[in-house]
Amino acid sequence: MSDLSQIVKAYDVRGTVPDQWDERVAEALGVAFTQVLNDSGEPGEAVLIAHDMRATGPALAAAFAAGVRAEGRTVIELGLASTDMLYYASGSLDLPGAMFTASHNPAQYNGIKMCRSGARPIGQDSGLAEIRERAQALLDSGAARPAGEPGAPAERRDLRADYAGYLRKLVDLSGIRPLKVVVDAGNGMGGYTVPTVLGDAALAALPLEIVPLYFELDGTFPNHEANPLDPKNLVDLQRAVLEHGAEIGLAFDGDADRCFVVDERGEPVSPSAITALVAARELAKHPGSTVIHGLITSRAVPEIIQERGGNPVVARVGHSFIKAEMARTNAIFGGEHSAHYYFRDFWFADTGMLAAMHTLAALGEQSLPLSVLAAEYERYVASGEINSTVADQAAKVAEVRAAYPEAEVDEMDGLTLRFSDGAWFNLRASNTEPLLRLNVEAPTRERMISLRGEVLERVRR
Repeated sequence: MSDLSQIVKAYDVRGTVPDQWDERVAEALGVAFTQVLNDSGEPGEAVLIAHDMRATGPALAAAFAAGVRAEGRTVIELGLASTDMLYYASGSLDLPGAMFTASHNPAQYNGIKMCRSGARPIGQDSGLAEIRERAQALLDSGAARPAGEPGAPAERRDLRADYAGYLRKLVDLSGIRPLKVVVDAGNGMGGYTVPTVLGDAALAALPLEIVPLYFELDGTFPNHEANPLDPKNLVDLQRAVLEHGAEIGLAFDGDADRCFVVDERGEPVSPSAITALVAARELAKHPGSTVIHGLITSRAVPEIIQERGGNPVVARVGHSFIKAEMARTNAIFGGEHSAHYYFRDFWFADTGMLAAMHTLAALGEQSLPLSVLAAEYERYVASGEINSTVADQAAKVAEVRAAYPEAEVDEMDGLTLRFSDGAWFNLRASNTEPLLRLNVEAPTRERMISLRGEVLERVRR
């Protein structure tokens, strides 16, 4: 008997196939998803379904589609797609959707990211908990789906060219200086979307020479995990940028909704710097707008937003919190330390491709190398996220808090302590594992290293 509490997470479904879930579970989730849509009066008669390059994707997507059709809605099959392609389809067609992907997780995993029409996210507090409960009841009863006539056969559409055309209207790259760009797709969906968006196959040629790394779609990830947040997965890209004398390197995760950037020296550019860079570009077009930033992005981000005439608003870590705050404030843009970037012009959804295009435009519209351009947005020294296994997370956080009575305390998301010299750290518990996640930032490397060491010693002893 499948226990859906093990695979239905805060924002999506994710687990190993077939031991944690399979086609029967996917069909039950399709039924439950459609019932929730129907009961809430969700407009539209169809549901969009797409999958990434994982071998288990087509069968799971087909089973989910059977559940959708059993509840009376038709299905539009997008086939292979990146997650932001699914969001584009949901936004442009104003239809709910389901994307079968496990993002950056290893090959044995698969999952589902679900959204309502207009790419509105579905999380635990916005329908996912109810979907889990209904699907679990179906599975427990022994019925994959209730008796009934299936809906109409699925319609198939390929929206890749439409998606590329939409993005290229938002960021015009045709007039930039020539750039050599190494792109590491990690055998993920970037290998499917980059040639259409940044190449010249379907639209007017761009002044970009793309050097492809691992564009072959392969859900076994034979070269390295499609998780650029882990530094070891950037090594091949860094080497290739130097070998080819490229101006920039881009790395996408498995479902290509996140993008990481490497400069001409092979050095990573922090997601906080990319957040500030894109925010500055968007504020130049929309003065006075609100920009959302994650709690643990660099404090340079809100400083730069204010300097460029914008209104910075902080949000908790996680895409459902960012998207909700963007919708509430009508924010023009939002960015997180995890390299998720959200755009009002993209239905408040996240798209790594659009962030990459903004970065290419900023680089190509002037003559400075990326390392010099990025330095304008990197004012402080950050540790990156450090995980520690801790049995009693709450007790350990309380212990760390008590050790710094002089610090300013913020408990929006975990524990954030800020010091008078500009240093700060955030310590927060994982939602799914017995881990504490630490992020430290300071004005100097010496101060960051010192504070990081102090906190880790308390966390791990």
